[in-house]
Amino acid sequence: MVTISVIFWICFFLVIYTYIGYGIVLYILLSIKRLFGSPLSFDKNADLPSVTFVVAAYNEENWIEKKILNGLQFDYPLDKIHYLFVTDGSNDSTPDRIKHYNYPEGISWSLHHKDERRGKIAAVERIMEFIDTPITIFTDANTDVNPQAIKNIVRHYQNPKVGAVAGEKRIMMGDKDAANAAGEGFYWKYESTLKKWDSELYSVVGAAGELFSLRTELYQPVEEDTLIEDFVMTMRIAGQGYKVRYEPNAYAVESSSASVEEELKRKIRIAAGGIQASVRLRALYNIFKHGILTFQLVSHRILRWTITPIAMVLLFFTNIYLALNTDNWIYDFFMIGQILFYLLSFIGYLLRNRPTKIKIFFIPYYFCVMNYAVFRGFFRYIKGNQSVVWEKAKRADG
Repeated sequence: MVTISVIFWICFFLVIYTYIGYGIVLYILLSIKRLFGSPLSFDKNADLPSVTFVVAAYNEENWIEKKILNGLQFDYPLDKIHYLFVTDGSNDSTPDRIKHYNYPEGISWSLHHKDERRGKIAAVERIMEFIDTPITIFTDANTDVNPQAIKNIVRHYQNPKVGAVAGEKRIMMGDKDAANAAGEGFYWKYESTLKKWDSELYSVVGAAGELFSLRTELYQPVEEDTLIEDFVMTMRIAGQGYKVRYEPNAYAVESSSASVEEELKRKIRIAAGGIQASVRLRALYNIFKHGILTFQLVSHRILRWTITPIAMVLLFFTNIYLALNTDNWIYDFFMIGQILFYLLSFIGYLLRNRPTKIKIFFIPYYFCVMNYAVFRGFFRYIKGNQSVVWEKAKRADG
């Protein structure tokens, strides 16, 4: 009984810390830091550097012209932007639409295409030798980037200790969304808050591929079978002693996945990639060398991808045992709480494809889907059958 009780409380604190406690600890540490530090400031008169804006596209004929137009509307000197499109494997009209687009006079652009599809990281590795600007910005073809994004990104590079800058991913949400849109939207709002605090404390841990940048000279090739290359690329830069900043005023907006089933495809792949990254970035676990970066990486990412999903399962079953076999009311209280949580999740499952304004059911459901994806991702990683080539998730707007 004592052993089961110990397991219960360890799992309880692990789950609470991972999803709630880390945010509280982060906020407390930031509050202390703000007492002794000065707010981040930028030189508004600093010269604007030249940048390469890399758009990775695979069979995006429905989006690519909108993406080009979106890129041409940046509040940034267009003569300091080189637009580089890489379309490896595309067998629709995407390359032709890029090639024959009516670009304004003086725009610098290039198209890199190969018929063979070997994955995004292989495409990135192939085109990096052609980039000669000090800053490289990566984005996906099916996102809209705000006009001020580049200016807000490059200002961070005034600090020579900054090696990469992560933009914000935003999900379009309506008043009446299905489970995937509501849950995904809330998740990214919460993630954005944690990333903002991570960045202010020391360094954001990883970047979303929808919009991120790096000092071109710091780019290091990553293994071609890397599943979440944006995360690994930026964390290896952080491992060199540089900081990865988070810029919420540089954001990429995309529609939600068409359904929870489509979103699950992404989550399983990301989970498999997270476990792969947890192994490959193990050198960053040395807290004596990397200090606060290790604390942030383990607390914000590694626990979610490894131990905490298992702790959730153990927490539930040990709670049942203790509630049935002890007279301690606290176990009954937590058992009722867990049952209610999973009941809300089940209701969210039943309503998952029905638009509704009542979003409270979708948060527990999306939370459970995320943790379920970790188990699926783990087995994919162990079997080694997760392809580096993305299986595109269908978006809500087609």
